[in-house]
Amino acid sequence: SSKIRNPEVQSADDVAGLEDCIDFSLAKTIRKIEEKLEKGGLPDCLDNDDIIPSIGNEMGAEAQIRFLKAKLYVMQEELDSIVCECRKKDDENQNLKSRFKDMEEENTRLQRTTSMQRSQIEKYKMLSQEANKKSEVLQQEVIALEKVLQ
Repeated sequence: SSKIRNPEVQSADDVAGLEDCIDFSLAKTIRKIEEKLEKGGLPDCLDNDDIIPSIGNEMGAEAQIRFLKAKLYVMQEELDSIVCECRKKDDENQNLKSRFKDMEEENTRLQRTTSMQRSQIEKYKMLSQEANKKSEVLQQEVIALEKVLQ
C-alpha cells in the first residue's frame, strides 16, 4: 500500500531539514539504491528494522526494492506536504507581519490625531474661561449701570 508508515516516533535528529532536501530527487535516490543492490546487496544502513521490518530479511531483493520504493514514495509525499504547510505558514506569517505594520501605522496616526485634539481641547477651554471672565465683567457692568439708572 502507498500508506506505509513507521509507528515509532523519530527524534528531530532523524528528520532532514528543508535545506537538506532542496536537491532531493526521488528518481535519483531510487537509482542509487538500485545501484548499491546490484553491486553487492543492501547497504548496511538498510538492514535496520526502522527501514525494513524484521520480515525484510526473508524478502527477496525485488520485494525489498518495491518496499523501499513504496516507503520512499510515501516519505516524498509527506515531505511535499510538510513543504506545502511551511509555505502556507510563511505566507500567513508575512500576512500577519504586514497587518501588524499597518496596525502600528494606524496607531501612530491615531496618537497624532489624539494629541492634536487634546491641544485643541485645551485651547477651547482657555477661550471658554476667558469668555466666562468677560461675561462676568460685563454682567457686573450691567448691574452697575442698572443701579445708576434707578
